[in-house]
Amino acid sequence: MNRLILPVLFAILCQVYTVPLHTEEDEYLFKSWMSQYNRKYDTDEYYQRLQVFLENKKKIDHHNAGDHKFSMGLNQFSDMTFTQFKKYYLLTEPQNCSATRGNHVSSNGPHPDKIDWRTKGNYVTDVKNQGACGSCWTFSTTGCMESVTAIATGKLLQLAEQQLVDCAGAFNNHGCSGGLPSQAFEYIMYNKGIMTEEDYPYKAIEGSCKFKPQLAAAFVKDVINITRYNEMEMVDAVARYNPVSFAYEVTSDFMHYKDGIYTSTKCHNTTDKVNHAVLAVGYAQENGTPYWIVKNSWGTSWGIKGYFYIERGKNMCGLAACSSYPTPLV
Repeated sequence: MNRLILPVLFAILCQVYTVPLHTEEDEYLFKSWMSQYNRKYDTDEYYQRLQVFLENKKKIDHHNAGDHKFSMGLNQFSDMTFTQFKKYYLLTEPQNCSATRGNHVSSNGPHPDKIDWRTKGNYVTDVKNQGACGSCWTFSTTGCMESVTAIATGKLLQLAEQQLVDCAGAFNNHGCSGGLPSQAFEYIMYNKGIMTEEDYPYKAIEGSCKFKPQLAAAFVKDVINITRYNEMEMVDAVARYNPVSFAYEVTSDFMHYKDGIYTSTKCHNTTDKVNHAVLAVGYAQENGTPYWIVKNSWGTSWGIKGYFYIERGKNMCGLAACSSYPTPLV
């Protein structure tokens, strides 16, 4: 056969027969990951998820080979595209924070160089896991409520995210599709309380409201909104009073966050793009870069045992767009 024809035949055969895009080593890594996170798929889904997993690993390796302030790693989301991740774990209803009016009364400082409410006393509950429900706003709310109540009373409670998912809809919240901590604090204030996790367990799905006033365990006296885009007011609140809830925009690289100080040039810093709510439990500085210490709600296998650091002082990803906290009624 003419040697010139061989490359043409090979090209045709490649179109007819799919050439594997992965190695045995790739499959071994994926199967190890499946075992670690207890994943099971049928044959078709296995190969689809494998392909997504390898694409994510390629992005992670490329990022980690560059010069960045944070590193990425494989985690429980590594078999998901960002589109899939957004659908299940982020706020799908637009959350425009622009209506929040600042009523935090700021001091002139000075403020400590660093603060971490986890080390000041028994004031911060363990990291929780929202599951495949866009209820991050409820975990930001309860996390803040748990802390302000503990600081005021000395008693650290576990409060009920599910009550907010099921009951806070009249305050422009949308269960597993999203909401805002400031609106959830208002619901708790006007509703006259929130129950404990034990009395109203988390289900990660929307249900009918089962609030029992006689079992309310924590209460809100007032809702404090920090002036939009004023990150120094956030510093003032965290330094002087308690952890603070905030919302920001998650973009595709954040789902792979492992450690270090997160920064991004892809996210927006405006009020209309926020899609995730979390809790600032402190702040610090490393190698000249100031950062927030933030409690997330994706379980302890993500990030730094469920926490992350994000650059402070630049309204990174809109984190200063709509921060808030409640004052407790005790």
